[in-house]
Amino acid sequence: MKKNNSAKDSKVYLVGSGIASLASAFYLIKDAGVQGENIHILEQDDIPGGALDGAGDPESGYIIRGGRMHEEHFVCYWDLLSIIPSYDDPKVSVKEESFNFSERFVANAQARLLKNGKKMDLSSFGLSFTDQADLLKLTFSSESSLENRRIEDWFNQEFFETNYWRLWTTMFAFQKWSSLIVMRRYMKRFIHLVDGLPRLGGIMRTKYNQYHSVVIPLQRHLQKRGVHFDMQTQVVDIEFNLSADKKTATVLHIVNKDGVEDEIVIGKNDYLFITNGSLTESTANGSWTKAPVLKDKPTSGSWMLWEKIAKTDKAFGNPGVFSNNIDLQKWYSFTVTLKSSTFHDYMEGFSGNVDGTGGLVTMTDSNWLMSIVIARQPHFPNQPEDVKIFWGYALHPDRKGNYIKKKMSECNGEEILEELWYQLKIQHLMKPIVDSGKVNCIPVAMPFIDSLFMPYAKGDRPDVLPKGATNFAFLGQFADVPNECVFTVEYSVRCAQTAVYGLFKTEKNVLPIYNSIHKPEILIMALKALNK
Repeated sequence: MKKNNSAKDSKVYLVGSGIASLASAFYLIKDAGVQGENIHILEQDDIPGGALDGAGDPESGYIIRGGRMHEEHFVCYWDLLSIIPSYDDPKVSVKEESFNFSERFVANAQARLLKNGKKMDLSSFGLSFTDQADLLKLTFSSESSLENRRIEDWFNQEFFETNYWRLWTTMFAFQKWSSLIVMRRYMKRFIHLVDGLPRLGGIMRTKYNQYHSVVIPLQRHLQKRGVHFDMQTQVVDIEFNLSADKKTATVLHIVNKDGVEDEIVIGKNDYLFITNGSLTESTANGSWTKAPVLKDKPTSGSWMLWEKIAKTDKAFGNPGVFSNNIDLQKWYSFTVTLKSSTFHDYMEGFSGNVDGTGGLVTMTDSNWLMSIVIARQPHFPNQPEDVKIFWGYALHPDRKGNYIKKKMSECNGEEILEELWYQLKIQHLMKPIVDSGKVNCIPVAMPFIDSLFMPYAKGDRPDVLPKGATNFAFLGQFADVPNECVFTVEYSVRCAQTAVYGLFKTEKNVLPIYNSIHKPEILIMALKALNK
């Protein structure tokens, strides 16, 4: 591939405004020499950030659809954020702020799994010799031998009753039918975290929600350098000039914020970065009194765009593999806003964790398989001291609750909390708070949130730089990054480095993945933990 050696006059268009696009814009300016004012980020929504979000206020309630976990060895991600000034203090980088915050509030979950409202003993993962052998065999299997296979195809039924699986499935949002390839990658990539899995050891967090801690600082940095954020601009189709040995993007078809169709011609020295697919696309919010309505695929701009362009060339991937089974990909989350400290005070006493140090608390006997996370307060810059929030989600939303005899997917915010209070055995404690109107719960339906975990084969995700591509790249969770783990911010930023350094002459290389599995002391520690 011929790299651009004179990018000063190049225009670059980025489809989508998730972390992969924001990181690409950063590296385009810093390392490739593209002028900021020549970069356009085209986003169909009215707010940037993709899956890194956080919104709301004390009166209407806060909303966090989910949060991506961080750890020390996300080398590309921390490289990006080492230069970005933090939300509160321009003299401190986002990386410095996050590392300092995580040193002050160390993850040490003491109530990670509950049963019958009581903390479970996690001194053992509960793995049989067969389970351990199956894990070891999986680690040393080739990815090509695991294509299109599910986790449940590999392990026996007893494995899914172990503490190891309960911790794994709720921490990473894996299902039994998730990709075996992805599970293998996680096992290899994060083997240095296995010993600390029961207490979430090694997991880092940002000071605020990820929209305020990461997205806004990145957006500020880019806007100061002239980058255009073209919001409410939807790319509905892309034209390519395809030949035997070259693939060139030529025209973008867009619909602007006024609903007017237009096109952008990609000049001979211009470039296109495409985020294909989305985890949080077609999200629908419910309310205290109303359940969210699950949307379908035709409502999704990013998935429909990928389907269109995939029909033009097999090198552009197979979106249907990831998006055609919404019932297997969806889950529901909820954010709770309380004008009372009663719940947080109770959980601190019950768990032994002050807010920000406990992480996930999972109710293992919940039919919905509910988990909650109590972040360090305040989790939003505009959050008053007397307002508390927490977030939760469920992996089995189509099962009837243990107390509320309805599917979670059919429940409003009040009903979801009634089920949670029952699971925690605190119904009497929380009833006065609910009756006083000091609580709000906003549920969210996300049809594609687990789409990236669907079983797949090589080629279903397009390469970041498809063979023969002259002026475009694919970004995000549905572009193929060898050996890296999807559902992480590291994956998206690694995409950005791969795209920028592959298309432009920069004298830079993509930072190497931290391969802890090749460190004997870490491997021994992990094997000892699995054998407990």
